[in-house]
Amino acid sequence: MRLKTKLVIATTMLTFAIVITVSVLFIGELLRQRVAQTAESNDVLAHEVLLATQHAIENGFRANPPQQPGAAAFQATVLDALRSDTSLTNTMDAIVRYSPTVQDVYVTGTEHSVIVSTDPTLVSVSAPYRTLFASIRDGSLLQLSRVVFGHPTVLDVALPLDRNGEPFLVVHMGIRSTFLRASYDPWLKPALAFSALAIVGCIFASAFLSSLALRPLERITARLEQLSNASSTADKQQPSDIRQQDTVGRASASIDLLGRQLETSAAQHSALSTNLNQILHTLKDGVMLFTGDGRAVTVSDASFNFLDHDRSGVLGRKVDEIFDCNDALGRLICKAFEDRHPLNEEPVTLSNGRQVEVSLDFIQSPGGGESQLGALLTLHDVESEIALEQEIELSRRLGAIGRLTAGVGHEVKNPINAMVVHLELLRNKLENTGNQNGARKHVDILSNEMQRLDRVVQTLADFSRPLDLHLKDHDIRAVVSAVLDLTSANAEQNDIHIERRLPAVPLLVRVDSELVRQALLNIVLNAMQAMHSGGKIEVAVGHDHHNALVSITDQGVGIPPELRSRIFDLYFTTKPRGSGIGLAMTYRILQMHGGSIDLISETSEDSPTRGTTFTLRLPLASRQTPAYAWEARA
Repeated sequence: MRLKTKLVIATTMLTFAIVITVSVLFIGELLRQRVAQTAESNDVLAHEVLLATQHAIENGFRANPPQQPGAAAFQATVLDALRSDTSLTNTMDAIVRYSPTVQDVYVTGTEHSVIVSTDPTLVSVSAPYRTLFASIRDGSLLQLSRVVFGHPTVLDVALPLDRNGEPFLVVHMGIRSTFLRASYDPWLKPALAFSALAIVGCIFASAFLSSLALRPLERITARLEQLSNASSTADKQQPSDIRQQDTVGRASASIDLLGRQLETSAAQHSALSTNLNQILHTLKDGVMLFTGDGRAVTVSDASFNFLDHDRSGVLGRKVDEIFDCNDALGRLICKAFEDRHPLNEEPVTLSNGRQVEVSLDFIQSPGGGESQLGALLTLHDVESEIALEQEIELSRRLGAIGRLTAGVGHEVKNPINAMVVHLELLRNKLENTGNQNGARKHVDILSNEMQRLDRVVQTLADFSRPLDLHLKDHDIRAVVSAVLDLTSANAEQNDIHIERRLPAVPLLVRVDSELVRQALLNIVLNAMQAMHSGGKIEVAVGHDHHNALVSITDQGVGIPPELRSRIFDLYFTTKPRGSGIGLAMTYRILQMHGGSIDLISETSEDSPTRGTTFTLRLPLASRQTPAYAWEARA
């Protein structure tokens, strides 16, 4: 079946369902209104019978009052009055004769026995059980339809007559369901005919409108085929199975083809944009791309080193709005844009003395002529290039010094060992001579200095020796806990309390756990040694976007500002017995893991935050997504 036919059928069926629903609700509401009208009219008739009953009782009591007191005499008088009153009988007979829905009318007493009735067979017998008409009137539409159009039944309209606040007579009117249906036929049949006509008309109208609405799809399909063919020369000839489809099928195939072409173009554009952004981000030179009317559309990060604008104030602006045409750089660029004159590494000296080379190339349109697509501006910082070359040269020299230091340490250690051996032999020989005190003093001095020199050389050799990293994913909480457990005994002896603040879930880092423990241990031991009178050390583990953070805060004396730039230097120490290698080794370990270390220190005795905080940063493992709550424990 063609898709167009399916669409027309689906629209027609939906319209059919809607019209059927509306028609059923319409007819049901009409039926409910008719039943309500019947209930109101029957209620009026019941009150007429009730009024006639009251008059019959009053006339009977005036004509034949009870001869004896008591309820039995009272009931007998009422019975005689109702049965002998011709006005009541005529009223009841008239209602049955002229009302189209009433089957019978009767009056019952306190024992539910029928006193008078239009049906002689009901007199002096118990009243039949009938469903109350009020319950049907107030019920659901389905229940009402079942009563009116279902199995014949008689409904009861009851109206009590009270005596001393309690009913002692009840007027009943029997409403037959077949009479109701017969009375509703004159308006029910036209309503059904109207609903059927409306259903048929809506079906034909929906089918016609659906077919009419699909006609513009022919033009849309033709245009889509033109676009898909024009965008790809390989698709100019459509497959035969697509050409044989109906309008909707061809439109769907053309949209799919255009979608694939757009996805391919979007992927290529995204890849080119990503590559361009990566290239521009890594460049030290400022690169700016302008449109034909001189508005900036692409600006690299390095360009802002030459501008006074923030990042949000450059894109979309013209050249004279970006550069100040009164200074040397802006004057050169504005003049070049005005004259459409390219620049090739034109040197310019900025107001702060920086040397910049400016290059400007104008992009011509493919059709030739004087029209231009845009311009490419390049700002090259000569001093940055020189500084980069100096950093590379410094790194090369430091590497050479490191290799030389390692060789010197190895070469110096061997003579020191030989000197120590021979010095020991000399000491033994001096013990056999008579004058020992003067010579032994000098020998001891030489021995101590040679041992100190040996320690220095050994330390230098250890520090310059290449370290082998055994990288694995570790939970930084476990690494920190291991270090704190190791130092807990020493902390208790020195009256130091260590407070831990660790995350509730693992925080993975890819590190050499032994080296990281060594780095953390150096920081914790330094913190304990800075607190001579005890105190508290806080160790917190957290994270930023890409790094795990370990902060160690002590309540020590702090580090003076003039010494903070030197504390990570090899052999620098302020402790009498310090080696000056602990923090230097910590700094080296973090650098080898791609991390860093920062410090904040307060030395004022009056400050409540006196002490030092070291913050270690280590890159998170690639599969780690940090999201956790803090958990504090001591």
